[in-house]
Amino acid sequence: QVQLVESGGGLVQPGGSLRLSCAASGTIIRISAMGWYRQAPGRERELVAMLTSGGNTNEADSVKGRFTISRDNANNTVYLQMNSLKPEDTAVYYCHARARTLWWSSDSDYWGQGTKVTVLS
Repeated sequence: QVQLVESGGGLVQPGGSLRLSCAASGTIIRISAMGWYRQAPGRERELVAMLTSGGNTNEADSVKGRFTISRDNANNTVYLQMNSLKPEDTAVYYCHARARTLWWSSDSDYWGQGTKVTVLS
């Protein structure tokens, strides 16, 4: 199993910044992708940004130019630097990892418990 522990959420004024962190632990053979999703009240969970082990990035159009995802492969940690925050960024942000825990198994999806980000309006 893989455990994902998030930190860094909070309350911020519009235009402000926050940095989210997510550390993966457990019996990890490899992490093929790691990133962030978010879910606002009354809305479906959506991709914010994802970074593969090969260095490819997938970002939502709504955050391009404002959010930056980075990863510390040695420590199985992913970060999301969020700048120029807007009220519409308010959501619970979930860390996601696609990882393998056994050599002979396929990759599985793992989720953190979520960290709340509130941008005042």
